Amino acid sequence: MVNESPQGTPRRRFRMTRRGWLTLAAGLVVVTAAAVLVPLLLLREPPAPPPPEKPKMLLIPEGWRATQVYSAVDKALGAPSGTTRQVAESGRLKLPADAQGNPEGFLFPATYPVYKKTTPRGLLDYMVRTAHERFGVDRLGAGTQRNGVSLYQMVTIASIVQAEADTVEDMGKVARVVYNRLTQGMALQMDSTLNYALGRSTLDTSHADTRMDSPYNTYNRQGLPPTPIDNPGEQAMDAAIAPPPGDWLYFVTVRPGDTRFTADYAEHQRNVQEFNEARRGAVAG
Repeated sequence: MVNESPQGTPRRRFRMTRRGWLTLAAGLVVVTAAAVLVPLLLLREPPAPPPPEKPKMLLIPEGWRATQVYSAVDKALGAPSGTTRQVAESGRLKLPADAQGNPEGFLFPATYPVYKKTTPRGLLDYMVRTAHERFGVDRLGAGTQRNGVSLYQMVTIASIVQAEADTVEDMGKVARVVYNRLTQGMALQMDSTLNYALGRSTLDTSHADTRMDSPYNTYNRQGLPPTPIDNPGEQAMDAAIAPPPGDWLYFVTVRPGDTRFTADYAEHQRNVQEFNEARRGAVAG
């Protein structure tokens, strides 16, 4: 049909065919889908970061010797035996000059995290740094002045206390025995220093042991051993810094939980005899 416009010009009227309607509808769908897709893509969250690595935990007990620490670190890191010892003996750790590169006494007992990238050097540095922080420079300085010993000697005394004391409550008395014997020029006669020299831990000391030629034989040599004999904890260090007053010169742990301190040698001999009898009974049983 042809209509005329108001000006008299013929005007065509178009009718959309079915095919045209379908084409238009498809175009609208495509445009609409694209319009929806773009913001959806923009709103999609980025990939979540991987969860943080969960470390293994390495426990270093109080009183462990450096050799035990080295073995534990090698095992925790899957390193060949002897790897950590080589790092420790490299002289790169931040130790007191008196230590002469030997970290014994400064590998602080605690629980340390171990990651995939952890190295022996990193762990040892962490232990030494923790020892400096937990012992406290000011506290150690006050203790050295009070007791007339050097910082390194105080750590050595703390290591003896750690090895010898049966309970935390006994630590202060053991430290006092050490100071009293040093003051009187007496040999310390500590089994723990012999055990360190022999690389063992035992309650039984023979007469042959006490005649051993070693700087750690405090039976036949006066004064402190040349180095700490283990790695003491904070409580042992507290005992070395500020032991209680007392005149004790002798002690023996007769049974677990029963350590007897005295200034009388005859009384000490009776206590030692009771200890020997208890040991014989334990071996026979």
